[in-house]
Amino acid sequence: MNSRITDSSELLDRNTSRSICDAVGGRLQQNLRPLPSHLSPRLQHLMDQLRKRDSEDHFGAR
Repeated sequence: MNSRITDSSELLDRNTSRSICDAVGGRLQQNLRPLPSHLSPRLQHLMDQLRKRDSEDHFGAR
C-alpha cells in the first residue's frame, strides 16, 4: 500500500469520496447487523430512538 498516485486525473473530488464512503458504510451496516441483544424493553426503545436520531443527523447534514 505504498504506491503513490502520480496522475492527478486519478484523484477523487470530495463529493465522490463522500459518496463512496457512505455507500460502503451502508453496505457494511446491512451485512454486519448486530446480534440480537438481551436488553430490557425500555433500554431497547431508547437504543432505537438513538439510532433514529443518529440516522436523521447523518442524512440531514447533507
